[in-house]
Amino acid sequence: MRAMVLEQPEKPLVLRDIPKPRPATGQLLVRVNACAVCRTDLHIVDGELPEPKLALVLGHQIVTRIEQIGEGVRGFEIGERVGIPWLGWTDGECAYCRSHRENLCDRAQFTGYTINGGYAEFAVADARFCFHLPNEYNDVDVAPLLCAGMLGYRSLRKTGEARRLGIYGFGNAAHLIAQVALYQGREVFAFTRPGDQAGQHAARSLGAKWAGGSDDLPPEKLDAAIIFAPVGALVPVALRALAKGGVVVCGGIHMTAIPSFPYVDLWGERAICSVANLTRRDGEEFLEIAPRVPVRTQTEVFPLEETNAALEKFRSGKLKGTAVILVSNS
Repeated sequence: MRAMVLEQPEKPLVLRDIPKPRPATGQLLVRVNACAVCRTDLHIVDGELPEPKLALVLGHQIVTRIEQIGEGVRGFEIGERVGIPWLGWTDGECAYCRSHRENLCDRAQFTGYTINGGYAEFAVADARFCFHLPNEYNDVDVAPLLCAGMLGYRSLRKTGEARRLGIYGFGNAAHLIAQVALYQGREVFAFTRPGDQAGQHAARSLGAKWAGGSDDLPPEKLDAAIIFAPVGALVPVALRALAKGGVVVCGGIHMTAIPSFPYVDLWGERAICSVANLTRRDGEEFLEIAPRVPVRTQTEVFPLEETNAALEKFRSGKLKGTAVILVSNS
């Protein structure tokens, strides 16, 4: 099969012919239709996430059709469309898994990082971590929901019942999760790069109550803030925008160093927390609510052999939506 392969961090992916995988017990063999590009893919390519599997097929927002069902799998049919997310395997036995925190499993494996992902014509996946996809979306439009949407939804859940919600870094995840927040009746305050008038206009068009630069303070104190931008310096900035009792949620897998800040900015029972991976519950809940909102995605399509171009446009901020690698039209 054809696959775009990362052979060494900080080097472009290489188009290779590699063996088509076979499903083991508990796995599905799937034909990849589409795979959305995530900022995490950039972190892996750029060497910012340690010890990826090499050689590696990246991609963890994968829309597929089932080709073969491994022994012991129930609840799936040949030809059915399924989605494969970032969390690809857990042991199901550790204290975290047994306490409904499988996202923290120490032995977890991750799609497109420690196991091969979706920048290829075929993939295998643990059936336990595959999602049935809502029929309201086509292959390209549903792909970004499988990470930007799901991880964003977990970040949103971490804010509790916060009414005034700030979102720092108004990219793919923010665009999706702001729609859910507005559907839930929250007020959204959008923070973009300073001077990004187009991004601020897009946020207001989506329904944000206010939009400004990340160096601005909002007109009202926030009940919670989600930081999607991988910029540690935004943590103390967001803290200063919070009302007492508020929380700053760091929604990315990688962030630059957080600078020191005075304790008074944290005092008043403010809190900082991170979001690690996702649980199957997060994914199921989000895929149930997304068609009801309905959550709309903005995408830019690339063929498999132009994956490097998609990554570079993402890196340089030139994408007009989520990049989606279209592998098969079947």
